[in-house]
Amino acid sequence: MPPAGSCSAARPGPAACPDITQARESGLIDLLDTGPWVEILADAGYQGLGAQTGGQVVTPPHRKFRKNPPPWYEEMHAQAKHAHSSRRIRVEHGIAHLKNWKALARHHGRREQLPETVQAVAALVSHQQNATRPLTHAA
Repeated sequence: MPPAGSCSAARPGPAACPDITQARESGLIDLLDTGPWVEILADAGYQGLGAQTGGQVVTPPHRKFRKNPPPWYEEMHAQAKHAHSSRRIRVEHGIAHLKNWKALARHHGRREQLPETVQAVAALVSHQQNATRPLTHAA
């Protein structure tokens, strides 16, 4: 299983690829099946992977009632969606932190070395977040 802070390889080609397709083609399901149990907080682009991974991929709740939902359902769905987004905000902040690195910003349109750059930045961010910081005491 890759360590926290790792990223999958960049896909070649100009075509856009749905998130769930990238996850399947990169071998995420196999990694989750063979590695230790982990919980991945995903966005709605990964809807359906939870069933394929035994609940390891957690996505926002799917709407069961599209037309004429009962009043109790609207409140329950809103609470479940808010609970998921409250947990997932850390993931979004991590993604935003990666995007702030100038090395990644310079690679728009040039992908030859993007996978290695993303891996390096992810490792640096992970190391930076896990490094012990000295305690400062106010005098």
